[in-house]
Amino acid sequence: MGYRDSALPAAERAESLLALMTIEEKVGQLLQPFGWKTYHKDNGAILLDESFKKQASNGGVGSLYGVLRADPWTEVTLENGLSPEEGARAINEIQRYAVERSRLGIPILFGEECSHGHMAIGATVFPVPLLVGSAWNVDLYRDMCRAIAAETRSQGGAATYSPVLDVVRDPRWGRTEECFGEDPYMIGELATAAVQGLQGYRLDRDDSVIATLKHFVAYGSSEGGRNAGPVHMGLRELHEIDLLPFRKGVEAGALSVMTAYNEIDGVPCTSSEYLLQRLLREEWGFDGFVITDCGAINMLAWGHDVAKDGEEASAVALKAGVDMEMSGEMFGKHLLSALRNNAISEAKLDEAVLRVLKTKFLLGLFERPYVDPEQAARIIGCREHVELARQVAREGIVLLKNEGGTLPLSKETGKIAVIGPNANHIYNQLGDYTSPQPRHQVVTLLDGIRNALGESGQDRILYAPGCRIKGDSKEGFETALDNAAQADVVVLALGGSSARDFGEGTIDLRTGASVVTEHSWSDMECGEGIDRTGLHLLGAQLELAKEIHKLGKPVIVVYINGRPIVEPWIDENAHAILEAWYPGQEGGNALADILFGDVNPSGRLTVSIPKDVGQLPVYYNGKRSRGKRYLETDSKPRYPFGFGLSYASFEYDGLKVSPERISPDGEATVTVNVTNTGAVAGTEAVQLYISDKVSSVTRPEKELKGFRKITLEPGETRAVAFRIAKEHLQLINARLMPAVEPGEFSIMVGRNAEDCIGASLFVENEV
Repeated sequence: MGYRDSALPAAERAESLLALMTIEEKVGQLLQPFGWKTYHKDNGAILLDESFKKQASNGGVGSLYGVLRADPWTEVTLENGLSPEEGARAINEIQRYAVERSRLGIPILFGEECSHGHMAIGATVFPVPLLVGSAWNVDLYRDMCRAIAAETRSQGGAATYSPVLDVVRDPRWGRTEECFGEDPYMIGELATAAVQGLQGYRLDRDDSVIATLKHFVAYGSSEGGRNAGPVHMGLRELHEIDLLPFRKGVEAGALSVMTAYNEIDGVPCTSSEYLLQRLLREEWGFDGFVITDCGAINMLAWGHDVAKDGEEASAVALKAGVDMEMSGEMFGKHLLSALRNNAISEAKLDEAVLRVLKTKFLLGLFERPYVDPEQAARIIGCREHVELARQVAREGIVLLKNEGGTLPLSKETGKIAVIGPNANHIYNQLGDYTSPQPRHQVVTLLDGIRNALGESGQDRILYAPGCRIKGDSKEGFETALDNAAQADVVVLALGGSSARDFGEGTIDLRTGASVVTEHSWSDMECGEGIDRTGLHLLGAQLELAKEIHKLGKPVIVVYINGRPIVEPWIDENAHAILEAWYPGQEGGNALADILFGDVNPSGRLTVSIPKDVGQLPVYYNGKRSRGKRYLETDSKPRYPFGFGLSYASFEYDGLKVSPERISPDGEATVTVNVTNTGAVAGTEAVQLYISDKVSSVTRPEKELKGFRKITLEPGETRAVAFRIAKEHLQLINARLMPAVEPGEFSIMVGRNAEDCIGASLFVENEV
């Protein structure tokens, strides 16, 4: 029973335990059934289902997915779901049964969704990753991940399926909101922060969880922006762009990786020995376990058609390097028969089991399998985490336009009309992968403006939804236009929705009241599986904006959405535009902070916003050879990567590179002076770009290689320094090896990818 000795190394304990296990128990460790199906509530009691008891007592449940997940798919609601304290008690009951009723007492690994907060009832809902990227603040994101880890582990969740490291190449893709943006360097920096924040100092702490890097790999580069579509990409681009963030996450110590649904050049990621074995484990030294996305093994047989049936698909995935299957459907049905038929070897099975067991020992699950429900109730949704969610939203909201100083508004402004389908809809501002929410926990834009103006200002606020996100109904126009006509300024909340059907009914377009009807109305136009052919506003939103504009009032458009919006008329005619993405439960307060000038906006875009969808792809770091223009327009975006306005203004000068000449292994320092030339304090995201002037293989026109977020008082100047080393200058050469080639490099520093000052750095073999 050496595996019980906590003084032994995790790997040695795993070996000891493996030697005692039957084939059936080994297979059980690779299965991750759906956790919400293991229990039910009965008058407040948590009762385990008989099918789970039978499977667990036979050692057939190594992991469970989403025990605490709540959403329309799981059919877990506020009424039948678990409070934070109940969730901890439920996981304790499940864990206790597995530990005490199975032969070897192996604890279960509980995996939970935590893309922007734990997807459980009562957990803090942070802004979506697209807004997190727009904050350009790695330290703040690390703090956010620490909070998410603490909330998740306090209930018993020990693994999370985040961060999402996909590089966005076509924002028509519905999962754009789950990504940080279009730049691999920035995503890599955030990947490192996520691993550090989620996994913490030690995995066996009660505030640490395993980070799972997903989706491995190139999932954001699918054909036509269609979810899980084929990826047409060469190995050089794969290494330079899509693999870079994953390598950074592995270097940071991530212990789990999730395979992507897509294929690359004809090989599905879930069956790619090159990706999962040669690259991930042998070249990068990854020491964790690989889990599939839900249904990915099924797709090998029914979708990709590289396997004739479920048994062959399971064997192919295991041999390629998959260690655990989310859902457990295929592995559970077919691994034993694959062993009997010699499609896989027991030695290969043992490799996968050892990786899972070692992780459980590292997590301390054998010594501390249970959690404290009272601690969960104290931590989850606590005041500090709510304030952190507000701060992340403040820093990630992007000011795109501010004609004539329309913003900030004075709190003494007369009547304010708050109009639009996203002005007061809680789920429309939270994004996909969100649990059901009590109304009081979410601050909408309307709530935030009301909070900012206080009791004395309530009679100056006029609200009407005007229309829905989708659908052509204009029955709400009359009320919206009447309110706008009475107002001194209009705040118009438009955009999209990733809201699943949470049973909240629909909205009366004349009054804004929630109405429960026999047939619910879905406004969902973004999120997983919701891909689009365009990026324009849906429904009657644009027409509503045009009708309000005719009134001659200042119009401030607030976009709340999960992917870029392309509406030239609004770009040209709105007086101010804020891009809020999905700002989370405190989004309304954060927006009000910016609207009224309590916070100076500092968000900067991490995806380029095109003038027209026909320009796609329009990411900033494309090749020089991609062409200059179309017949109708040029190839430049409406708003470039890194763009964002402030209530302050900033000037850059004094750019220096020292030394100007280095060897391929050398280092240089780039310094630039940044001055706040405005009348108020402001925060600037200083961005460093590099361009290889002449290279043996074609290179991007420019690449982000550093950024710093600094706050300056009016008139203050600060010198900002960046380090440039081999890692920033190297390319993947014709032999698919990283190399720094001699020659001239352009060094550019500025406020966005299109607005920089420059200097040169020379790399020479002999300096």
